[in-house]
Amino acid sequence: MTRRQYLLLLLGLGVALALAGVWSLGVGSTEISPRRALAILQEPGPSLERTILFDLRLPRILLAVAVGAGLAGAGTAYQGLFLNPLADPFVIGASSGAALGATGAILLGTGALPFAAFLGSLGAVGLVYLLGGSGSSSSPLTLLLAGAAVSTVVGSLVSLLMILNDRSLGVIFNWLLGGFSTATWRELGYGAPMIALGLAALGLLSRPLDALALGDDTARSLGLSVGAFRLAIVLAATLTTAAAVATAGIIGFVGLVAPHAARLMVGGRNSRLLPASCLLGALLLLLADDAARGLASPQEIPVSIVTALVGGPFFLFLLRRGTGGLS
Repeated sequence: MTRRQYLLLLLGLGVALALAGVWSLGVGSTEISPRRALAILQEPGPSLERTILFDLRLPRILLAVAVGAGLAGAGTAYQGLFLNPLADPFVIGASSGAALGATGAILLGTGALPFAAFLGSLGAVGLVYLLGGSGSSSSPLTLLLAGAAVSTVVGSLVSLLMILNDRSLGVIFNWLLGGFSTATWRELGYGAPMIALGLAALGLLSRPLDALALGDDTARSLGLSVGAFRLAIVLAATLTTAAAVATAGIIGFVGLVAPHAARLMVGGRNSRLLPASCLLGALLLLLADDAARGLASPQEIPVSIVTALVGGPFFLFLLRRGTGGLS
């Protein structure tokens, strides 16, 4: 793919995302056409429709875009770093680790939920990498098994905390389901900058990530400090994941599906793959949230259920095809 074709593809994805965002303004229990929605946002003075659009739907749409881009970007980084096509924030344990940290913050009432989610996510990913991503016997399968084991143990700890603190059971359970039903400008204000910071760091690290994919010896011959860059990539991807989980709860498979779809379009070079993957992740999660709002209106389905119904079969397809590496 030439540079011009790549830029046109990114432009097309950006236009599709913008159109999906405008269409999403009208999705919900109160039907508002996209044209009317745009007109309302430009009208001065308060009104019920303006309150619905500006205070409820617009921050929800922007947060879904930010979280989708963050999960997709983190999934791209994890797949490239571990050379594992099945790695994503959910499978690799980052999401469950962030959930444990965030659950602890909710129970303690510290108000430091994003920071606690970051520490939990970093600890889980570090443990998975220690168990399955290093050593002479490491392989995509051992990493996958380590991620599954750590996610199961951490998930059990979250369940134990919920049982022991039944007064906070409803709050924790609703948060763990994942979704944007309670999205506000406040969540967007602290979540989106952290996600943007993580993605910006991953963008700067995309070329070293390509070098690491060639093997440690080759990376060292190019003058890279392998350990330092590997740690930096893990930190950036984990920050992005933690911010996404802290604002939206656990939403699986976006970080798995979007990078693979983008790789089919632009190839495996991370400097090109990362922007395309982020745009696709944002678009996929926005559409999934629209489905969550509209399929059973006025009742709302947690968006994590929608992404699981799409991502689960895709994950099984990848297992069926084989886990030998990235294409």
